[in-house]
Amino acid sequence: MCTRFVVERTAVRELCARLELDAAAVAAATAVDRFNIAPGTALLAFAPSFFQPRWGLIPAWSRDASRPSVNARAESLAERPAFRDAFRHRRCIVPASGFYEWEARGRARHPWVFRRHDGAAFFFAALWETWTAPGAGPLATCALITTAANPCVARIHDRMPALLDPAAARLWLDPTASSALLSSLLQPAPDDLLIATELIRRINHLEHDDPACLTPAADAPPDDQFTFSL
Repeated sequence: MCTRFVVERTAVRELCARLELDAAAVAAATAVDRFNIAPGTALLAFAPSFFQPRWGLIPAWSRDASRPSVNARAESLAERPAFRDAFRHRRCIVPASGFYEWEARGRARHPWVFRRHDGAAFFFAALWETWTAPGAGPLATCALITTAANPCVARIHDRMPALLDPAAARLWLDPTASSALLSSLLQPAPDDLLIATELIRRINHLEHDDPACLTPAADAPPDDQFTFSL
């Protein structure tokens, strides 16, 4: 699964430029680096036009917003009522430069960040929907798609986000693409694409959104509170 990620503006802007996405929108949406993006917040997304859906998909037919879907499993998109129509008609991409997973050790949760070896950004494959609350205006919502973990991620978690390079992102956004072709894009990342780094536990706390969130555990001072079990 994926419930937190990183957007570093330089890498994301370079990636979006390769796909010729709206440069002005990208620049405005990446005015600052983000190190702790969590569900419930607005995301930078393209479908293919720029928009900012809230992370947590709510089907259009849902009566309330009590159970938004942060992630959607690639293997069941075509069958699940919550995702079936969005898979056919409302696909989007979300740029990022890294994502987090947590390793359980007893009662403690130790964060790891996964990034490309070359430092480049990537796109998450995602779905979006529009939900309208009674007495309110329409709300765009979004879920990131997950697939089986590759060997790098599998040491920590059995799922990972479906990552797309620019060529795959173009296909993902193609309204004429077949379901079979779309499904073929949602594979684990190549074994050698990512590197994993254990971090101090600062990222565990949502109020922290700064470069210190990416401090490797190996570099933490001996008295760093975020390396202790809570």
